[in-house]
Amino acid sequence: MNESVPPEPSRPANDVTQHVGYLLKRAQAALRAAMDKVLREHGLTVPQYATLELLALHPGMSNADLARATFVTRQSGNVVLRGLQEAGLITRPATADHGRARPARLTEEGHTRLATVQATVHAVEQRMADALPPRRVTALLTDLERIATALED
Repeated sequence: MNESVPPEPSRPANDVTQHVGYLLKRAQAALRAAMDKVLREHGLTVPQYATLELLALHPGMSNADLARATFVTRQSGNVVLRGLQEAGLITRPATADHGRARPARLTEEGHTRLATVQATVHAVEQRMADALPPRRVTALLTDLERIATALED
């Protein structure tokens, strides 16, 4: 006879600071603060940096795609793109070839700024990874992907 045993809760309900969601948010807030600090020294925000990284990988992304990928609204994404364009880090056509999308691309200065700041951002990520035994990093990445997928359904 197979009795179904309910899974144990992730943490005791009486201490919210020990819940998975709370601890994920705490880690995210700490990451954001550390990234804000190093990026501020280079005149960038986290969404601007993320946009530069994505455009380096996928030139020509639209505002809507970039906003989704950087976890901001379309309106905020547009502000990010305007700021990067005014700083000479990206280019976008004045008008759209079709529809409303105006694909963005890094300028030479954008590539240079990104290369300059990547090492400092990667150092922040390394600080996170160094807090774990090396064998756990791959498992953590897998677990985080599973969590995101479970909540996106």
